[in-house]
Amino acid sequence: MSENSVALYVQEQLFLLKDEKFKEFNSKLIPNVNSSAFIGVKTPAIRKFSSAFSKQPECLSFLKILPHDYFEEYAVHSALIASMKDFSQALQALEEFLPFIDNWAICDMLKPKIFKKNLDKLLPSIKKWILSSETYTVRFGIGMLMSFYLDEHFSEEYLELVACVNSEEYYVKMMQAWYFATALAKQWEKAVTYIEEKRLVPWTHNKTIQKAVESFRITDEQKKYLRTLKLMDDLK
Repeated sequence: MSENSVALYVQEQLFLLKDEKFKEFNSKLIPNVNSSAFIGVKTPAIRKFSSAFSKQPECLSFLKILPHDYFEEYAVHSALIASMKDFSQALQALEEFLPFIDNWAICDMLKPKIFKKNLDKLLPSIKKWILSSETYTVRFGIGMLMSFYLDEHFSEEYLELVACVNSEEYYVKMMQAWYFATALAKQWEKAVTYIEEKRLVPWTHNKTIQKAVESFRITDEQKKYLRTLKLMDDLK
């Protein structure tokens, strides 16, 4: 099949799964993507289709078709990369895909399973992504640090990497706050110094506290303390 035929096949299959009410709901959650770019397919249905499609040779051709027309095509693309069992293949496919991601939803659902088994090899790429000028490449890099490097593979260096990201992009700042709120839950003693010493910009500082206070993984005593560290001159 030609690439055009593969793209048409995927679109036809996705339209068979269309849910008009879900399209309206999902498009409101991702306001920076035009509503006309949504078909309206629920995530479980996308995953089921992607799992079956990954066993077909045409799926490799689909990964070469960028940009896509629809949000759901990007979701399928993401799911195909996430299911890859070869680290180098997954990394190459990801590098080709990242520049085309234009929303938080596709960015955050992209978690290749093979990465967890290759954390040492993944780290140089993460450090490169965090320095990118592309919003969702930076967000993805921070997300990888949050997903894989806050437990037994944690290093204080990673806190500094995230804290030093200087961006006015909302979706980058939100991921920074999410990262530090998670770090407070998992690496309290190291992470809380960034709040105590006001090492994050005011908006991210306060958003981190907000998200941490909302977390069930933070103790009541820790929440009480964090509230005392909120900045009154938060930049809106």
